[in-house]
Amino acid sequence: MTLLQVMPQDAPDTVLLRTRDPEAIATELAKCDVELRHWPVRGPVAPGTDADEVLQRYRAEVDDLCAREGLRLVDVVQLHPEDSPEWRERAATARGAFLEEHRHAENEVRFFAHGTGCFYLHVADRVYAVVCEAGDLLSVPAGTTHWFDMGPRPEFCAVRFFEEEDGWVGDFTGDPIARRFPRLDALLAEPA
Repeated sequence: MTLLQVMPQDAPDTVLLRTRDPEAIATELAKCDVELRHWPVRGPVAPGTDADEVLQRYRAEVDDLCAREGLRLVDVVQLHPEDSPEWRERAATARGAFLEEHRHAENEVRFFAHGTGCFYLHVADRVYAVVCEAGDLLSVPAGTTHWFDMGPRPEFCAVRFFEEEDGWVGDFTGDPIARRFPRLDALLAEPA
């Protein structure tokens, strides 16, 4: 189930709100023009599941969203834990790539078909940690500063939507703010 934790930008140990209530989460995120929707989960995504198979499961929703929001490109990214030094290195590199605050020139739209990941949205004087799980579709407006944590042992499959081919390119702020906030594993370790 989705989790939202809100913290002041200058006091990461202070929790202003922590909830798993879907209505409370949607209401709070709407204040930031962030939209959280839910699609039905259509089966597990095991290691080796083909990206085309994942897209086929959600074809009606994907086509509808693309048509309504002008999204032209769709892909699938997935990481599943393996017990090998090579995988641990790839996972650490992938995790580190998005742990710094950045923004995008277009909306960041992601659907989690499997697993977990956390978007940290830096809006005004607050940080909104949104732990997304299977079934969550998050849409973050263009220009919103944020970072993403896939955890120390990443396991997720996400469908990504873009308006343009280079829409995923991040504009990094250089602000070290992300280093001060609890990571995904710490958020999940706390009682809800």
